[in-house]
Amino acid sequence: MVKPRLKRHGKKQRVTYRIIAIDTQFRREGEAIEEVGFYNPRKEQTRLDLSAIIALLKEGAQPTQTVRDILKRAKVPEQVGINLQLKIEF
Repeated sequence: MVKPRLKRHGKKQRVTYRIIAIDTQFRREGEAIEEVGFYNPRKEQTRLDLSAIIALLKEGAQPTQTVRDILKRAKVPEQVGINLQLKIEF
């Protein structure tokens, strides 16, 4: 299953994140299928490739909680009409 999630990037104390689409069985720093955005928590900067994110979500990808919050802050679900609910898998 493919998930949009964060990939850590940058130096200590100056961390930024890339929002990537990756298989759930790969590590956080593993090979990404596609890079779909960027998030800098220090400056509250976000850059999203909306067309790629929408395509992933329509195919059934479930974002992590942090990515879901970033997407909600950018009002992506409202623009697209997708309901982002947390699916808990055991």
